[in-house]
Amino acid sequence: MLEQTKYYEDYTIGEARHTTGRTITETDFVVHAGHSGDFFPHHLDAEFCKTLPFGQRIAHGTMVFTIGVGLTATIINPVAFSYGYDRMRFVKPVFIGDTLRSRVEIIAKELMEKRPGYGRVTERLTVTKQAGETVLVADHIYMVECKK
Repeated sequence: MLEQTKYYEDYTIGEARHTTGRTITETDFVVHAGHSGDFFPHHLDAEFCKTLPFGQRIAHGTMVFTIGVGLTATIINPVAFSYGYDRMRFVKPVFIGDTLRSRVEIIAKELMEKRPGYGRVTERLTVTKQAGETVLVADHIYMVECKK
């Protein structure tokens, strides 16, 4: 990981970065089910899923979100802190064998009136799979220190 100090004023709307890929495995499904407690048959019962429209197990949305965010975690900014996420949508299903990539783009920034010396920076996370189809979208909000 790389540490890079980037203040509120240094962010530019429209700047973007892309990640490498990560292929989803059956182990991912099982481990995530164990961590989350979500053992619904849509994720773990291959025979049951054959009777559903997708015909196969679908990834937990929370797993897709976790992996999508994790792919972007390559830079540590000591003056930025995660403030939360908004507008998360699970757009299309993800299956075992799909390869995910993430793209993040700065879409908004504003000074925080209630927290002098900080600004809010919103980064749009778009997770796609191998054919370029969008599978998840969310807005990640950061609280970022202003230059002194």
